[in-house]
Amino acid sequence: MRSSSSSGGMHSSLKKNPRARALLLLIAIVSLLQRPASGERQSYVVYLGAHSHGGREGAALASSQERARSSHYQFLGSVLGSEEKAQDAIFYSYTKYINGFAATLEEEEAMEISKHPSVISVFPNRGHKLHTTRSWEFLGMEKDGRVRANSIWAKARFGEGIIIGNLDTGVWPEAGSFSDDGMGPAPGRWRGVCHDQSSDAQVRCNRKLIGARYFNKGYMATVGQANPASTRDSDGHGTHTLSTAAGRFVPGANLFGYGNGTAKGGAPRAHVAAYKVCWRPVNGSECFDADIIAAFDAAIHDGVDVLSVSLGGAPAEYFNDGVAIGSFHAVRNGVTVVCSAGNSGPGAGTVSNTAPWLVTVGASTVDREFPAYLDLGNKKRIKGQSLSPVPLPANKHYRLISSEEAKAANATVAEAQLCIEGSLDRTKVEGKIVMCMRGKNARVEKGETVHRAGGVGLVLANDESTGNEMIADAHVLPATHVTYSDGVALLAYMNSTRFASGYITVPSTALETKPAPFMAAFSSQGPNTVTPQILKPDITAPGVSILAAFTGLAGPTGLAFDSRRVLFNSESGTSMSCPHVAGIAGLLKALHPDWSPAAIKSAIMTTARVRDNMKKPMSNSSFLRATPFGYGAGHVQPNRAADPGLVYDMGAADYLHFLCALGYNSSVIDTFMGAQPDDSDGQRTPTPQHACPATPPVVEDLNYPSVTVPHLSPTGEPRTVTRRVRNVGAAPAAYDVRVDAPRGVSVSVRPSRLEFAAAGEEKKFAVTFRARKGSFLPGEYVFGRMVWSDGAGRHRVRSPVVARVADHSRTHKTSVSVA
Repeated sequence: MRSSSSSGGMHSSLKKNPRARALLLLIAIVSLLQRPASGERQSYVVYLGAHSHGGREGAALASSQERARSSHYQFLGSVLGSEEKAQDAIFYSYTKYINGFAATLEEEEAMEISKHPSVISVFPNRGHKLHTTRSWEFLGMEKDGRVRANSIWAKARFGEGIIIGNLDTGVWPEAGSFSDDGMGPAPGRWRGVCHDQSSDAQVRCNRKLIGARYFNKGYMATVGQANPASTRDSDGHGTHTLSTAAGRFVPGANLFGYGNGTAKGGAPRAHVAAYKVCWRPVNGSECFDADIIAAFDAAIHDGVDVLSVSLGGAPAEYFNDGVAIGSFHAVRNGVTVVCSAGNSGPGAGTVSNTAPWLVTVGASTVDREFPAYLDLGNKKRIKGQSLSPVPLPANKHYRLISSEEAKAANATVAEAQLCIEGSLDRTKVEGKIVMCMRGKNARVEKGETVHRAGGVGLVLANDESTGNEMIADAHVLPATHVTYSDGVALLAYMNSTRFASGYITVPSTALETKPAPFMAAFSSQGPNTVTPQILKPDITAPGVSILAAFTGLAGPTGLAFDSRRVLFNSESGTSMSCPHVAGIAGLLKALHPDWSPAAIKSAIMTTARVRDNMKKPMSNSSFLRATPFGYGAGHVQPNRAADPGLVYDMGAADYLHFLCALGYNSSVIDTFMGAQPDDSDGQRTPTPQHACPATPPVVEDLNYPSVTVPHLSPTGEPRTVTRRVRNVGAAPAAYDVRVDAPRGVSVSVRPSRLEFAAAGEEKKFAVTFRARKGSFLPGEYVFGRMVWSDGAGRHRVRSPVVARVADHSRTHKTSVSVA
């Protein structure tokens, strides 16, 4: 509002200047012509913050809410002229936790309200499209919430009749993702149970959640501590992964209002079973081999079709790895096993779960972000990401310091940089925004350190290795996670002025961001240090900021200080990408019930893409070109996997030859292979010893959908590997090959054309590698691809090709290059 003195001065000036008065009248007429008619109104939201009802309940709470409603009428009535007009205008009065109202107003009225000191914001009641938890739309399985006829969801009846098991931290059965409304009974082959003994935490099964078992004896034997005997999930990880793989459609899913839409699992009509093998961490371990193997054993007996296993350790020899052992027996009995690649990236050789019978999944981004901006005192703006529901107390700039500046006297510089608990000095931090470096301790834990020291905000900056990867976390204070380059720029700003300042905006939800996908920095990378002839990971899938169901026993950060409770949570990791592929495997099994686990894996790998939504080669977190050591065969494309054309199939005999090629003797392999199932009654019967072939097999000849030759001779001596493919498409059909050879290596394929007279027919071919003298760097991995295409252009069966020319002078060094 203008003061009377300023109004009078303006009036006097106009009296003395008729030309000015005429000009102002002309401007007013033009303004009126351009403005909507006085009676034209639109709806606005007036946000006043949060209520302070405290612990009131019953009548006291109702009375408090009524007072809040009356205050809204009084406030708006002071602007509109009467409370009666205010009651007519307000159509929502937010009286429970959010303080504010929605009303139909004229633009001038909204502007006047926005000037009031008690108002945080006034904004138009904009229309929004319904969005899903995004990853499935990003994978092409739906568009704007509609499932098209060519979607694998429609073709596979959303996984109906399939059973997906999950080895994890258990399940929160009350989650809407596990509702059995409209579900049919469990398939007749199901033999699982609900196995709980703790009455206060009992998990009850239904037609969706048909099995729940726990395995903790290995944990107790190792750590000497007991746990409640229940499959109930106290961590949230198992609920999140299982609902990602096969959760039902749940509308209104969000985390603090972010990512709002309909939560959907990969195979939403599949039945699910939870196998709890992971417990409270002790000395960094929470899932033990004894329990893992017992769970695999039970799951095979129970009758699952797919197992999702988002756990793992350091790469280990197959016979010393519970996951490798258990999964081998599962695959041999027709169960597809999907595992996470690990979160130890971006270093080379960090990938775990390397057994060739597994599907090993890396993590990449989707085209959704949660931007939270850091507005600096020098008028520059840095984009970060966050899911913090807490706004800064006032719309003003705050002093901005680095955590190193705020080092406590008894802390090291390194501890302060990382914002380790107790490393910051309250007198230096209080009332300020603090910049912490990523690494070592949990990202959200750094914010809690700042919060406890009296800081008002957190800027989390990447180090060089994590590059451009920004992860949206549910921080406990206003926060944003920025890239390495922006962190460097921010430090330069802070060093250039005596009083650096900034303001962190409230996050929002942004869709169709570019580039996407790109590889997450945390995603573990190849080469496979156990068997370098087998490319790992096999595939990549969405694993960054994935929204899915959560437990009611833990906060969204999973940290002890977090007392918040949510129905859905956003998490990142290869643990999140693994169940995406498990759900897709369930759909493929429903669509092709006769396919083996190897055929399902082949279909997923050979139909993957290696370009982002800008039609450029996929990149890593530093926006440099990624390689198959990051993404394997590429980013999964479920709809294309439904009709791959050709598959690289494998069975027990293939894996037997593989183990022989690794040098295991017949007695060890015989013990590993055990008795073969008898086709007549499904029972196990004694079998002869599994002897290795007289001619030693070659590891590279395992019928894998990728081709890796890590020991190519530098003299140009050829190295030939063989493969065979089975026609699962129309017949007759003919496929021609095209090879993009790795740099410095020539690759030829014979025959270069495969003709199939019938469906199910198999053909063999050979791939020969030669190092081109003077064109390679010894010891360096280089990459290419091999593509079989049919004449109609309907099928393109892609395989990554990886080669390394041996360097006898540097046997312990490995470098990686892009073809």
